[in-house]
Amino acid sequence: MLPGVKLMVKYPSGSMAAFRKPNKRKIRKSYTHKKGVNFSDRGMTLEQQINESNKYYLEEEMAVVHKKPTPVQIVKVDYPKRSKAVIREAYFRQASTTDYNGVYKGYYLDFEAKETKNKTNFPLKNFHEHQIFHLNACLKQKGICFTIIEFTSLQRYFVTPASFVISAWQKNNKSSMTLKEIEDNSYEICSGFRPTLPYLEAVDHFIADREMKNGRE
Repeated sequence: MLPGVKLMVKYPSGSMAAFRKPNKRKIRKSYTHKKGVNFSDRGMTLEQQINESNKYYLEEEMAVVHKKPTPVQIVKVDYPKRSKAVIREAYFRQASTTDYNGVYKGYYLDFEAKETKNKTNFPLKNFHEHQIFHLNACLKQKGICFTIIEFTSLQRYFVTPASFVISAWQKNNKSSMTLKEIEDNSYEICSGFRPTLPYLEAVDHFIADREMKNGRE
């Protein structure tokens, strides 16, 4: 590391969470929160909400999940003061994989966070090839892998299994996942109080599904 240059990874402070009213889905379930309480208009980005949730999970000793640092190569640094450095030029060393990874109940977690302003579908071009390959490789190692998808215009959040995303992405004639497909193959969550986004509730269902499947084998 260059002298005088400090690298810091900051995880925003935690907040709260709740769930939507249950509605009938073909496969997956949604969750409920207190009537009349809506916290999804607080101006937080999806990344901020996940980071706050991760801090809450860590403080409560429920899980250890962090955002992966992006590998950057520093090219030029100026020193306007002896004790201060300013990075003037840098570039990405390599394509990053997914946004987050960690451990929960003995399971390795690896997931991506994606947003769209669309109201009826999620474009698959939002996923990069190396991300699909990485998720597929983690699944082969028995990791719990998924994507948290936010429809920003609808203020709706879905925890979608990586296996479904990979299957959709690999279809040559498919350019997007419809909202209905995501509803039928995901767990829907809603922002609220502690944690901000309760995505581990969905992970519990992924784990239960896996254990049930293993019990039948």
